[in-house]
Amino acid sequence: MTAHEGEPHGTGVGQRLNWLRAGVLGANDGIVSVASLVVGVAGATTDNAALLTAGVAGLVGGAISMALGEYVSVSSQRDSERALIAKEKEELRTMPEAELAELTSLYRDRGLTEDTARRVAEELTAHDALSAHLEVELGIDQDDLVNPWHAALSSAIAFTLGALLPLLAILLPPPDWRVPVTFVAVLIALAATGTISARIGGSAPGRAALRLVIGGALALLATWLIGTLLGTTGVV
Repeated sequence: MTAHEGEPHGTGVGQRLNWLRAGVLGANDGIVSVASLVVGVAGATTDNAALLTAGVAGLVGGAISMALGEYVSVSSQRDSERALIAKEKEELRTMPEAELAELTSLYRDRGLTEDTARRVAEELTAHDALSAHLEVELGIDQDDLVNPWHAALSSAIAFTLGALLPLLAILLPPPDWRVPVTFVAVLIALAATGTISARIGGSAPGRAALRLVIGGALALLATWLIGTLLGTTGVV
């Protein structure tokens, strides 16, 4: 056995963790944005049709916005990675000796002796020069480039799943219980997503969860007060 069992090894580990973290954050966005929207509407009216319309509109609009934003962002990242790969290929074709010297220098900077660094660089160049340079110089795995469609779809799904919680919480209880139930459900969900996100990132879960709970509570309170004020004054 050459590796510790249970530890992540191989390509794509960092990217998978990033997608997982992005999914948790996307769900968190869905929870907060739709909850704030429906609680604000609930402060102004108890009409089910108005609450459903606002909630569904917020869910669909938010999911599309998240998907579009992720697609554009990840597409730009992938285009940059492809450009860097093409540049590295051209450099290896036109100046292989200079690239070998550069790879040797990079390994020497990592703590290897000159002779060892040169030998490692030569062996890796003989095996797969492009992969060696991409990994050491740029931190890129040419077989594991980001996919904008995957990012867009995962963001939309995460947002939708998060948004469903406050939408159901505001619609299912009796009118007098809608806002309290939504507050409790949302704050519990935010505590959970904050804890999960912190554990993925290796930070203290309590502090991360507390930040999300406080921020979410302030957002819900603000929108509810605005909705109540507008409903009382007859603006809506």
